Amino acid sequence: MPRSSSTAASPAKHPLIGITTRLNTDNTFYLRRFYGEAVESAGGLPIYIPLIPKRSYLESLSDKLDGLMLSGSASDINPELYRQDRHPNLGTVIAERDETDMILLEIAEERALPVFGICFGLQSLNVSRGGTLIQDIEAQVSNPLKHNQEHASDQITHEIEIEPGSLLARLAGAKMATVNSSHHQAIAEVGRNLQVMARASDGVIEAVIDPRPDRFVFGVQWHPEVGWENDRFNQAIFKVFIEALVRNE
Repeated sequence: MPRSSSTAASPAKHPLIGITTRLNTDNTFYLRRFYGEAVESAGGLPIYIPLIPKRSYLESLSDKLDGLMLSGSASDINPELYRQDRHPNLGTVIAERDETDMILLEIAEERALPVFGICFGLQSLNVSRGGTLIQDIEAQVSNPLKHNQEHASDQITHEIEIEPGSLLARLAGAKMATVNSSHHQAIAEVGRNLQVMARASDGVIEAVIDPRPDRFVFGVQWHPEVGWENDRFNQAIFKVFIEALVRNE
């Protein structure tokens, strides 16, 4: 006979993670496979979010989510969102991505929903908190590293220096780590309720975290979803996010 529900083992919790997509010039929502694969491998259930910037839709969707992941994007955030004019080197702006991210982040803040931002997603998080961006690193940073590789890959690009005692320091087990890089923008002024966890040698901010004890919100400027299979540090980043969602239940 089957065991009664009172004696059956409880199933492991697999939190549902919403991941924002991208929008192509041919009006296709898309996202590289690595985000979903990295989340699933860490114990989460990934679901890709189409860029429909309607609050009622995103609120209803968020009702079902345990956590939110903001992916990278080939676009740049509209600088009007952080009160700046457009730099000559500003790239393509996708209004649907900007608007969807901002609405989702408002909802996440209202509901204390855990958030993990990657590359563009880190920048969205910062802008949503009132921060600003460097619109083009090469033009606006002194002696910059080459942050803007053509495509995000698992090729190591540069080192980051990690703040002692931070979440990243615990995950890396060291004060330095090596990361890939595929971006031409970065955080300038840090937004409210965010603290820097890591920088590159040229001063570019590489990671931030919300220090409030009732939040689990952080972001990184590199792409931990690319090459995660062979990188223990990046695996640990996804794992700690999933573990936080399980504890949040």
